[in-house]
Amino acid sequence: MDSKEIIRELEGHGIRPTANRILIAEALSGSKGPMSMVEIEGLIPTIDKSGIFRTLMAFKEKHLVHSVESEDGIRYELCHSHDPHHDDDRHVHFYCERCHRTFCLETIPLPQVALPEGYERLSANYLIRGLCPDCQRI
Repeated sequence: MDSKEIIRELEGHGIRPTANRILIAEALSGSKGPMSMVEIEGLIPTIDKSGIFRTLMAFKEKHLVHSVESEDGIRYELCHSHDPHHDDDRHVHFYCERCHRTFCLETIPLPQVALPEGYERLSANYLIRGLCPDCQRI
C-alpha cells in the first residue's frame, strides 16, 4: 500500500493519520507476514517502543490490526477488515518450527466453535505448527 492508501485505511477505521501511525501501518503493510514488536522497532528506530505499542493497541481496538500468538511471542498484522467495530478477517496462521516464521493462511477461515451457554468469544487464535514448504526441501 502507498501512503494515500494507508491514510484512507486509517481514516476508514476512525484513526487519525499521524506521521507515526502512517509509518507503523506502512511497515506492517510491507511485511510478508505478522511482525513482532522487535521487528517493527528495527524498521522504525525513530519511534520508541512505547509509541509503537500504543499505536498497535489503537490499531487493534479499531480492527486495523490483529495480534497472532506465536511460538516466539505476539505478532501483529494488518487486518483486511472493512469494519472498525468488527474483525471480519479471521484466518488460520502457520508457524514453521525450523525457520521460525509465521505465515497467514488467508484462504483458510477459522473453524466455527460452538461455545457453551454463557460464554462470549472476543477473539480466537488458530495456529498450526509444522514445516513450511521452503524448510521441507532442506
